[in-house]
Amino acid sequence: MTAHAAQLPPEADDWRTWLFLGGRGAGKTRAGAEWLGARALPGQRLALVGPTLHDVREVMVEGPSGLIATADPDNRPTYEVSRRRLRYPSGAVAFAFSAEDPDSLRGPQFHNAWADEFCAWPQAATVLAQLRLGLRLGPHPQLVITTTPKPARALRLLMAEPDLALTRAPTRANAQNLSPAFLHGLQRLYGGTRLAAQELDGIVVEADGQALWRAADFPPLRQAPPDRLDRVVLAVDPTASADGDACGLVVAGRRGEVAHVLADATVRGLSPLGWAKRAAETAKAFRVDLVVAEANQGGEMVGTLLRLADCPAPVKLVRATVSKRLRAEPVAALYEQGRVRHAPGLGALEEELLALGAADSDGTPLKDRSAAAGTASPDRADALVWALTELLLEHGPGPRVGRL
Repeated sequence: MTAHAAQLPPEADDWRTWLFLGGRGAGKTRAGAEWLGARALPGQRLALVGPTLHDVREVMVEGPSGLIATADPDNRPTYEVSRRRLRYPSGAVAFAFSAEDPDSLRGPQFHNAWADEFCAWPQAATVLAQLRLGLRLGPHPQLVITTTPKPARALRLLMAEPDLALTRAPTRANAQNLSPAFLHGLQRLYGGTRLAAQELDGIVVEADGQALWRAADFPPLRQAPPDRLDRVVLAVDPTASADGDACGLVVAGRRGEVAHVLADATVRGLSPLGWAKRAAETAKAFRVDLVVAEANQGGEMVGTLLRLADCPAPVKLVRATVSKRLRAEPVAALYEQGRVRHAPGLGALEEELLALGAADSDGTPLKDRSAAAGTASPDRADALVWALTELLLEHGPGPRVGRL
């Protein structure tokens, strides 16, 4: 009855994996425990996976927001330490596993599972694969993953999965259940830093000294756009199929020498004509003067699709001839000059900007989109780069910036 929005399961129940990214104290454990506890029905076999067995017991099972504390009084389970399992009066059983031992997940099978602090797992991708291979009971096995994010390759790949449901919550979303001194003290000490963005806001931040944007850059930029703009564009970073990357859709406008990022309408899982229709709807809603669309994937077909979707604005096709990072560097310079503002609510876009040119926490550089790289493409960030390039670098007031 008192859950905040991010703690509630996605309304559509067709997801296979629900990822809850949150800051410290954002209520992730409570959300996972409530969800799994509601599935402790007769005959159900459930899995609990934490960084260590100690974490599973102390946080997920016996913690103040764990499965025992949040259970229905009529179905409160008991933990059998020697068997590493939680037994419910209903007959449901939840088995505990450590992410330190991926092979322990070979063999068992489950109806549903809850995985906690995924980013603290030493072999995250391997353990996740083994866990999913065991989710093979019942008509629709589901997995909930709760974690504070880190810039790790396994998390970026997980976030790019097409059937993933994602919710986010900063620490302050759960403020009513936290000490006021805790929030005030940490914000005073760490507010505006990478640590605060990651641990309090639940944002996947960049590696030190390698990314073009920093977490501290964005809070001062967030403000409502002006009522009147000189020019508005929609940038489109297309995808070739419904199963590929997302289609980046970013709207931005210019007032004088300052660009205002108005909206991120990025979509995933739509056919080429589907995302073209969404782009046309966005262009109409914001009354854009121009649609800028990358033509590297699809070529002239991109323009044809937008026209078939009744796009109300002229379409300009652009082609990328250099890497994403090189295209983004002049745009990052605009941010340093204080010439860009962000409308509120662009967290996912800002997160992708933080990842551009960064490295994973294991030191592996994030590459441009390619099958060999095995990483998600920053489609929102690509679209933003095209939009701001059009507004301020090619047709904005003052000197233009070129590249040799």
